[in-house]
Amino acid sequence: MKKVTGIGGVFFKCKDPKKVTEWYQKHLGLNTNPYGATFDWYEGADSTKKAQTQWTPFAETTKYFEPSTKDFMINYRVENLEALVADLKREGVTIVDEIQTYDYGKFVHILDAEENKIELWEPKD
Repeated sequence: MKKVTGIGGVFFKCKDPKKVTEWYQKHLGLNTNPYGATFDWYEGADSTKKAQTQWTPFAETTKYFEPSTKDFMINYRVENLEALVADLKREGVTIVDEIQTYDYGKFVHILDAEENKIELWEPKD
């Protein structure tokens, strides 16, 4: 089974997310939005299937990355999240929460070998 299909997002803590977002927009030209910046790309060289990667600064006081103590979290794009979570449970991987479904896809959080929180996302492209 194919597990990770790409990076869905890069999230990191900072003192002032608004200021950091504005800096990246001004100095590096990121096309920012209220959530940071979204990078559009295509899933294959000859593909017309569009995909996205999200870049988001979070307040340094956010609890969203817990139980990890790290200042970052990676979101990985996956296929068939339910089957992947079932496999991960059988393999003894820590599943932090239940699968949540939104208009733009399904999400769940897990911990890696060093207890970094990871977000898995099955996009609804």
